[in-house]
Amino acid sequence: MNGADGSIPVLAVEGDTIAEVWEKSVLRTWDEGCAVTTKYDKPGDPPSKDCTMLMTIRHPWQDPMIHKAMPAGFTELEEYVQEVVHGIKDSWQADPGDPSDARWNYTYHDRWVRYGYRDKKGGYHTVNQLEQVIEGLVKAPNNRRLQMITWRPDLDPTDKHSPCCQSIWVRIIEDQKGVPFLNMNVRFRSRDALDAAFMNMFAFIHLQKRIADEVGRRTGKKIELGRYVDFSDSYHIYGSRHDFFKSFKEKVLSSDFSKRVYNYHDPAIAAVFTEARERDIPANLKQYETSHKTGFYER
Repeated sequence: MNGADGSIPVLAVEGDTIAEVWEKSVLRTWDEGCAVTTKYDKPGDPPSKDCTMLMTIRHPWQDPMIHKAMPAGFTELEEYVQEVVHGIKDSWQADPGDPSDARWNYTYHDRWVRYGYRDKKGGYHTVNQLEQVIEGLVKAPNNRRLQMITWRPDLDPTDKHSPCCQSIWVRIIEDQKGVPFLNMNVRFRSRDALDAAFMNMFAFIHLQKRIADEVGRRTGKKIELGRYVDFSDSYHIYGSRHDFFKSFKEKVLSSDFSKRVYNYHDPAIAAVFTEARERDIPANLKQYETSHKTGFYER
């Protein structure tokens, strides 16, 4: 499909692990996505490859979890996990009273734990959606209403950094042996397949693990991770990244999959992530305090 009939292709990939599924999704987007120009294109850039993408990861906590073609190093990957799951950059949001403040106007974590809204009388309040979800799973694991949203229709439609992730939905289902599994669905309105999707999924799977562990702590019952489903309205490879993708595809075609991935739970790899949490990320945070760096590229 090339979009010649005015339709955006709808593609679906699935597999056991995040590294496997992400690689498949990028290849399918390139081979079957339609050609679309965007407002981000520079003169001479070819059109983007674009599609609507549904990804299913059957065993999200299973190795190999890390793909060597991810657009960052281990420290940056762990830093993004800490940003999404633990809110280490929630305090870095732009000052709404300072037009010169170029920082982002939201973080995902802040929207989940301090989602803002106004009541019928105009009073401003916040709600902790993450706590609602966790406590909701404790009380009724198979509840169909447990979700977190990020979009603020009063702020985001005209903001230059409006959230790409729109919602997270969770539900616990028991298998035939009575073992509870936390299933998660995530929806994005727009996502860069090469430069954002892997980082997003890796961090959101860690969020899935955090929710499962907290529900398990409160109930005294171990909660396993069920399948992770990831849906993007627009999943794309920008024209400016076509050369990178071609080299990526050459490596895929010329090497064994085991050579293109890392095992996150390998003791040597785990030690690198531990060092990042304990030493590198705290140092980065101090440095970034003056540079106003926050958020992650997703557009």
